[in-house]
Amino acid sequence: MSRTITRSPQDSPQAVQDGGSVLSHGLKQRHLSMIALGGVIGAGLFVGSGAGIAAAGPAVVLLFAGAGALVMLIMRMLGEMSAARPSTGAFSVHAEEELGTWAGATSGWMYWLMLCAGVAAEATAAGAIMHTWVSFIPAYGWVAIFMAFFCASNLTAVKNFGEFEFWFAAVKVTAIVAFLVLGVLGILGVFGSAPGTSHLTGHGGFFPTGAAGLAAGLLTAVSAFAGLETVTIAAAESDRPSRNVARAVRTAVWRIAVFYIGSMAVVVTLVPWNDPKVAADGPYVTVLDRLGIPAAGTIMQVVVLVALLSAMNANIYGSSRMAYSLVGRGQGPRFLGRVTRGVPVAAVLASCVFGFAAVIAGILWPTTVFAWLLNIAGCSVLVVWSLVCLTQLRMRRRLERENPELLSVRMWGFPYLTWLAFAAILGVFAVMAASAAGRQQLAGTAVVVAALAAAGHLKQRRAVRRVKSPGA
Repeated sequence: MSRTITRSPQDSPQAVQDGGSVLSHGLKQRHLSMIALGGVIGAGLFVGSGAGIAAAGPAVVLLFAGAGALVMLIMRMLGEMSAARPSTGAFSVHAEEELGTWAGATSGWMYWLMLCAGVAAEATAAGAIMHTWVSFIPAYGWVAIFMAFFCASNLTAVKNFGEFEFWFAAVKVTAIVAFLVLGVLGILGVFGSAPGTSHLTGHGGFFPTGAAGLAAGLLTAVSAFAGLETVTIAAAESDRPSRNVARAVRTAVWRIAVFYIGSMAVVVTLVPWNDPKVAADGPYVTVLDRLGIPAAGTIMQVVVLVALLSAMNANIYGSSRMAYSLVGRGQGPRFLGRVTRGVPVAAVLASCVFGFAAVIAGILWPTTVFAWLLNIAGCSVLVVWSLVCLTQLRMRRRLERENPELLSVRMWGFPYLTWLAFAAILGVFAVMAASAAGRQQLAGTAVVVAALAAAGHLKQRRAVRRVKSPGA
């Protein structure tokens, strides 16, 4: 089912349409650079990392280093494929071309589900923060306001998404850099006595909870990186898709190392891993309190709110573009492919409606429907990454045979590091399968994956029959 890749030039508008009207090209290099930069700084880092620290102790640094290394490899694969074949559907389009319709449908709709569930979770958390500040408006009222605002902004022009993400990312980057500077000064003893290695080797040692703790914190570390793929989707709507995505991906490595691994190292060096505040208030608030920074809790609440709103904006954008791409390839209801002034209006509305429906499910059925949805969403990124690995293996070999000039970004150590990344993802699945909660999460995900793959396979078989019997 693979098709020969022939296109010239790479950065032409025709190169970024997926079977429908052409989307606009309102994003600039500065937008993509900040989307890639801000994409690694989310609520998962500011808040969710506390659960990983509480589970694994100081060894959480190794978990984030391992997860970060895996993400670096995935981003390099995505960069190679997207620079050669810019597309709104990104990895979903590549999977369909290389592995078949079933793979494109599975990776695309799983990613859409993950992003829409993320919109619901982020909107709910942002509403709760705003309610603590402006209590006369209920939390669900703030959720409605945020959903309506970002839905409207995504309906107007892609440059609005780019501008919002540019400034959101600027705030997050400034916050994390300031935290790292203050943290290093704290380690050096500027704000009091230097902690040395007391928190790294005391309180049970560097591995205080053993292998069980590492396993419990693993998925937290991996999930914190979900969403980085949006930059390869957004690149298709930039002025020079191939060049811009190549630049964004090339600079992603040091960002991951500095922001995630560096900040985790600062946290576990400055505060005891088993301090209840780490999980309850968040590791960053705990560190700033320890350093005596005034209004640390309020400062971090503002930063977390910005991170949540940034993720909402990016998830609405990414889910709408993925839905548009899937529909343009005949893998969804046609009405979602409607484009107005370069914006897939119907896809944006559908993604927002699904996200808001998930919010309502979180209010009415928090421990059943909503929990099931979040469990599947949490596992979706691993499904997508595994298909990215298999797709890149096929696409790289074909590009080397047919269009080697398109390989402006190349995967390191091909094919060995690709296979290593795939094996690491399988390892995460195996770790999840070792616990009852993980098995339940895997089972729910497997049902959805099987349904999507089966639907894609049936469509693929029908397409083959039409080719063999054109008069039928």
